[in-house]
Amino acid sequence: MSGNGESSSPSFLPGEWDRGKMIGSGSFGVVHLAINKSNGSLFVVKSSDSHEGNQSIENEAKILEAIDSPHIVQCLGKHISFGENGHLKINLFIEYMAAGSLGDLMEKLGGKLGEQVIRVYTREILKGLKYLHDMGIVHGDIKSQNVLLGSRGNIKLADFGCATQPKPNKGPHGQRFLCGTPLWMAPEVLRNEGLDFSADIWSLGCTVIEMATNKSPWGELGVSNQMAAILKIASSNKRPTLPRDFSDDGIDFLRKCLVRTPEKRSTVGELLTHPFIKGGTNGKNTRHKRFYEHIYSPLSVLDIGLDDDGSDSEESDGSGKMKVASRIPFSLRRYEKRGSSQKQCTENDEMVLAQENWVTVRS
Repeated sequence: MSGNGESSSPSFLPGEWDRGKMIGSGSFGVVHLAINKSNGSLFVVKSSDSHEGNQSIENEAKILEAIDSPHIVQCLGKHISFGENGHLKINLFIEYMAAGSLGDLMEKLGGKLGEQVIRVYTREILKGLKYLHDMGIVHGDIKSQNVLLGSRGNIKLADFGCATQPKPNKGPHGQRFLCGTPLWMAPEVLRNEGLDFSADIWSLGCTVIEMATNKSPWGELGVSNQMAAILKIASSNKRPTLPRDFSDDGIDFLRKCLVRTPEKRSTVGELLTHPFIKGGTNGKNTRHKRFYEHIYSPLSVLDIGLDDDGSDSEESDGSGKMKVASRIPFSLRRYEKRGSSQKQCTENDEMVLAQENWVTVRS
């Protein structure tokens, strides 16, 4: 058992915890919410009664028990029992992240994420990957569903069933280890040439595309014909379609992630210093567009300002005023009718708001 040993950690003895509603499922197992009956603390239980599922959960337990990072979900222990069919059943106890996954967040918000939020989340994902790579661990399945959020917006990497520690003597790209989610997997992994740290970088690029478009990478291939998609990813010289209206820094960041030759992809350390992550201003966004897009979250459905296809509106009356105004939340436009002294923020006010980066949430 790893972690800080807090008293809120659940008991692992039968009868001292209750399994609740299923909150997730995957190829090798299911995840239930659970409660510690002695103190009321919540956690999640990942379990499986199949041979493949048990192997995946055992692998995840082995990885999580050896690491301790604020950017990685905490393993609280495990319990072995027998399922209804008499087969071995492994229960892996993991900390509960109240806000769910990035995928859940996009579904609840009803669309793609703003670029400033993507910058923040990507930086936190990179911090988790840096810790793993420094420990010699490849995550192997980076995607929005495996990035969890706490109630305060903190980010943690989860689902280590495909994680591995590459061994140099297993070939130029580490050991052969075909595991992950096909549309997020690097070309060399789909060709079963091996899995190393650069594979996580490719998957990170696909995850950024996912956040920016609210669609799967390679979405144009469709999800119904997985084999056709796998063949194109593995055999062509293409990369996923990059999100339109992304800043120049964002596009450059993605191009450094989505290099088909593994050795030429940027490392985690290099990406952490990239202007997209550091908050550089190089890009297509104007100053006012950045200000309104990054600072204010919508307070009603009238604030969203999306086309029918979910993309940002690019219509303009030729002066550019309509385009900027469409970025201003509806709840703020009422101030434009007041006197000139209240018509706009001063430069100092904008700086203060930008530094605070607050978000208003209403039920």
